[in-house]
Amino acid sequence: MSFVAKIGAGFRRTGAFFSDSVKELKKVRWPNRKEMTSYTIVVIGTVVFLTLFFYFTDWVFSNLLQFILK
Repeated sequence: MSFVAKIGAGFRRTGAFFSDSVKELKKVRWPNRKEMTSYTIVVIGTVVFLTLFFYFTDWVFSNLLQFILK
């Protein structure tokens, strides 16, 4: 197979990839507005909870270490 033929085959595979991608995206069940709002609230709540958890855990261990080292 010549170099030019390999390049042409590569372009055909790339086109097939994008064509298959579009077909698969049409099969996806996208969330509606209510579901997306719910998911967003859960993610933001989880991030806030974990932020506070790690902040207070760090604070406790910092104070404990300072107490031990004094």
